[in-house]
Amino acid sequence: MELIKYLNEFFITKSELLTQSQVSEQVLAHYQETGVMPQCSYKLKLALESNSFFGLHEDTQEIEYYAKGYFAWLGIVQSLEDKEKIYSVFSKRYRKALEQLKSQGFTSTNVKLNADVQSHIEQEWVHFLDGVYGLCTKSGLPEHIAAKELAIAQINELSELESPTASQLSQLKRAIDLLDESSTLFAPHERAKSSRHRLIDEMKRKYQF
Repeated sequence: MELIKYLNEFFITKSELLTQSQVSEQVLAHYQETGVMPQCSYKLKLALESNSFFGLHEDTQEIEYYAKGYFAWLGIVQSLEDKEKIYSVFSKRYRKALEQLKSQGFTSTNVKLNADVQSHIEQEWVHFLDGVYGLCTKSGLPEHIAAKELAIAQINELSELESPTASQLSQLKRAIDLLDESSTLFAPHERAKSSRHRLIDEMKRKYQF
């Protein structure tokens, strides 16, 4: 029940996504098959058993859960309906988010976020469509994905320093806070092995933030 409560609080069901966007299940499936709309982040299979005055009733149900930000993304897909244009929106928003974060003082020497950023974004697009970022970021959208990736890179780099300075510790705390703001809480059964536990909870404990 704790998992169902978590999913209903932080995600929307496929039914809700379709109703809000006024899109049919067939159209959504078409968008997913053509590679412009993410897959669900969670698929819940339920075996139901009810017992009442009328006797025993058994049923099975499958519920797909999507990131709440995917309602907005579906709107973009509907308005453009062109794979290259839709990918271009993802790429430009990802790049813009990185540039804004770097202008705010977030940095990383990781080549994937610098010289190889275009190749990196292409790989991120694949993960995005697979539903990965709908699971591990708050909105599932390019801005939170870019923030999560940059924060993780900076946290990994700064936490490897043997004797970080006060300035570097301050940068580390900002990066942890950025990751906290952009990443999801994760489902109860996933939290112990999640990036949030390793890079937020454990880092705060280690550096006493």
